[in-house]
Amino acid sequence: MPDTASWAVRLGGDQFLTQALHRSYAVFPATGAEAGPLLSWDDLNAILASHRIEPPRLRLSLDGQTVPVGRYSTPVANRRGVSWHRLHPADFHARLAEGASLVLDAIDEIHSPIRAAAVELERFTGTPVQTNAYASWTAQEGFGRHWDDHDVVVVQQYGAKRWRLWEPTRTAPTFRDVDSPPEPEGDPVADFVLHPGDVLYLPRGWWHSVAADQGTPSLHLTFGLVAQTGATLLAWLADELHRSPVVREDIPVHGTAEEQSTYLATLRDALLAELSDPDLVGRWARSTGTTHFGRPAPSLPYVESLPADSGLTVRITAPRAELTRDPEAGTVTLSAAGTDWDFVERAVPVLETLLAGGCASIGQLADDSGLEVRDVADLLTELVRGQALAVVKAAE
Repeated sequence: MPDTASWAVRLGGDQFLTQALHRSYAVFPATGAEAGPLLSWDDLNAILASHRIEPPRLRLSLDGQTVPVGRYSTPVANRRGVSWHRLHPADFHARLAEGASLVLDAIDEIHSPIRAAAVELERFTGTPVQTNAYASWTAQEGFGRHWDDHDVVVVQQYGAKRWRLWEPTRTAPTFRDVDSPPEPEGDPVADFVLHPGDVLYLPRGWWHSVAADQGTPSLHLTFGLVAQTGATLLAWLADELHRSPVVREDIPVHGTAEEQSTYLATLRDALLAELSDPDLVGRWARSTGTTHFGRPAPSLPYVESLPADSGLTVRITAPRAELTRDPEAGTVTLSAAGTDWDFVERAVPVLETLLAGGCASIGQLADDSGLEVRDVADLLTELVRGQALAVVKAAE
């Protein structure tokens, strides 16, 4: 995997967004410029040994069935009655050697390099991202042939894994769908092996069969893109329509046929007026992007305000924040994590640096903007209070 800020380069930039995303699978072979794995075997061992991760977040799967947790862990409880499943390494190894695949959901919440990559992918695609880790040791399939209800970006970390793909048998299948896609027939349309550094993009609905049949243990990461469908848009629009009186009114269940007809006509007009807005999708994207909290994080030890210390380093935690300028008023508005902040134009360099996604020190931000260190610290304090910013390195 290259530097986490270069997803656009790795996946093909705007061409990927306009021609591949949600349309067809794509394989991006390693280029040799990859910076190395985001997750090592040592990292995985440390996570499993130091975190109480309960099923189903941590699970083993074999032939599409979940392996009972009692076959690889021991139930324990402390004196306060708190209980959990402690991994039994020997049994754990035995199940994996027998062909089970290991799954660790939302590893981006635990491992900072993966979290950074997930944030940057969300910034690139404009879609919330969750990352899972998968490890396999044998040619036995952990899940059998199946399809996912969300697009995925797979990054092979170690070893090799064979992927066989079949086209969707139902257009854009979803979670809680009214029908299930039928099993595909015939040979796969693609059959290939991912090696370290290779990337696979697979839209939802594509059937796939995956096996570590190349004679080496396999470890890969799957970045899942949360599906944003017409149902998502309509659910958002239903909330937006509460400004219309007809949407707030009670349904005339006991009214006359004429009253019900009038009600439906008025409701239809209100809905069609919104659906006729050519900027509706843009409004939805801006609204959901700027109200999404991203990955908020505490900023200890600074529980009241940030000190005017040039060495303190911060990063924005809302990857889809937006900046809007008002030249006439000489102000700029930052919209993030459900809050709007108005700042003077002189704050633009600070805000643009933050929105680029990297980490920055208060001293760097002050130098870039020409503001005093104290003023920058005060600005950042407001963003911390609004859960849009976090300290990543305390001042020494």
